[in-house]
Amino acid sequence: MHPLRGIAFKTSAILLFTVMSALIKASSSEVPPGEAVFFRSFFAMPVIVAWLFFRGELRTGFHTDWPMGHVWRGVVGVTAMGCGFAALGLLPLPEVTALGYAAPLMTVLLAALLLGERLRAFRISAVLVGLVGVLIVLWPRISVDNLDQAATMGVALMMVSAAMRALAQVHVRRLVATEQTSAIVFWFSMTATVLSLFTLPFGWQVPSAQILLCLIMAGLIGGFGQILLTTAYRHAEAAVLAPFDYASLLFAILIGYTVFDEVPTTMVLLGSSVVMSAGGAIVWRERQLGLQRGRARPNMTPNG
Repeated sequence: MHPLRGIAFKTSAILLFTVMSALIKASSSEVPPGEAVFFRSFFAMPVIVAWLFFRGELRTGFHTDWPMGHVWRGVVGVTAMGCGFAALGLLPLPEVTALGYAAPLMTVLLAALLLGERLRAFRISAVLVGLVGVLIVLWPRISVDNLDQAATMGVALMMVSAAMRALAQVHVRRLVATEQTSAIVFWFSMTATVLSLFTLPFGWQVPSAQILLCLIMAGLIGGFGQILLTTAYRHAEAAVLAPFDYASLLFAILIGYTVFDEVPTTMVLLGSSVVMSAGGAIVWRERQLGLQRGRARPNMTPNG
């Protein structure tokens, strides 16, 4: 394990995903979300296939023992991606990023409901605190005094996106029981590309040269981001890397301000801080429990 190297890869991946979101946002006035999903998925595939080839994992990446598992992962993932891309066209980039932090909190709850994972009091409390943070971010958009139809729709789409991302994460936990990581990465891009084509009747547009370049770059950057993210987990434990997800807000604030002239509100910053604190507490607690289990394991009997 090389934790510093893993952190560098994870932070780089988060930066690339934020840049990708900015490119999608820049194209949102010209192309619908389904078309953006197609470009994001299709142009990520050459990068992923090249990566699998150079790692000698091309055959592994193509092989699957559970095809329908990848189809369902694709349906949920495309829904999450499409709703998130639509929200980018309606809300500032920092706000979309902050609302996306609801996904890990929802993952904890869905894992308990669907996978039977045990929820301890500490984790439940942290999730509730995190959801309060999300509500703080949401409040200016849903309060009657400041009701904006487009922004409210953006919030609703982002919440659906977060829920679908959480469901996708739970489903991936099932997939890893039979599927290799390389196969999960490849088949998601493949299924997302195919499924996005079903949105063709809903108003795809021929993009201008500048927007076309943005969309192609979004796909390529997304593919590189996936590779860096996967590589990060080869060098460091998930508990070490998890807190660096929140670097996305810093990148989103910087890009939003410099590119889109967006300044995050006090409520976005306050709510994000609460969510980050709750997420950090969950990571810390799970790491402590992991260390305790590790120390206890040598003292176990053969029967556990």
